[in-house]
Amino acid sequence: MRPLVPAILAMAAVVLSSNILVQFRLGDWLTWGALTYPVAFLVTDLTNRFRGVGAARKVVLAGFLFGAVCSLVAAGLDKTTLRIAAASGIAFLTAQLIDVTVFDRLRRKAWWKAPFLSTLAGSVIDTVLFFSIAFGTMLPADINTGWANEAVPLLGLGHDVPLWVSLGLADWLTKMTLALLALVPYRGAVNKILAAHAENPLT
Repeated sequence: MRPLVPAILAMAAVVLSSNILVQFRLGDWLTWGALTYPVAFLVTDLTNRFRGVGAARKVVLAGFLFGAVCSLVAAGLDKTTLRIAAASGIAFLTAQLIDVTVFDRLRRKAWWKAPFLSTLAGSVIDTVLFFSIAFGTMLPADINTGWANEAVPLLGLGHDVPLWVSLGLADWLTKMTLALLALVPYRGAVNKILAAHAENPLT
C-alpha cells in the first residue's frame, strides 16, 4: 500500500479541492470545481499506467471514501443535500472504475489513446449520472434542487431546456478540454518516470 500513498494523497487533494471550489461560480454555467475535478482522471490513469489495474481501483476507492465523508460533512453543514451527495459519490465511483477498465484495455495502443479515451468514457458517465441524479425529474425536487429544472435557453443560445442540462453540457465540455490538455502532463510524467527507471532499474 505504501507505493500508492502519493496517488491516494493526490486523489484526496483533488476531491477536497473540488468539494470546496464547487461552491463558487465561474461564469453562468460552471463552478471552479469543474477545473479541478478532471485531474482525478489524470491521477487514476497514471496509477493505472505504472501500478496496474488493482492499484488504480484502490486509489479510486480511497477517493470515493474520502469524497463520501466530504459530501456528508457538507450536507451536515447545509452546503448540499443528501441527494446531491449521493449523486456525487455514485458518479465518481462509476466513472472512475469505467476509466480504469477502458484504460487497461487500451494500454498497448498509441500512448494517447488509453488516457484520452478512458477519460472520455468516464467523463460522459460522470456527467450523465451526476446531473441526472442530482437534478433530474425522476426524483422529487426539493428546495435545493428544484431551481435546476427552470427552463432556459441551452447555454444561453439554443432551445429552452432545464437549466441542469446546460450546466451538465458545460461541465462535460470543460472535462473534454482538460482531458486534451492533460495529455501534456501525462506524457511528461510517463517520460520522466521511465527515464528514472532506466537509470535505476531497482526503484
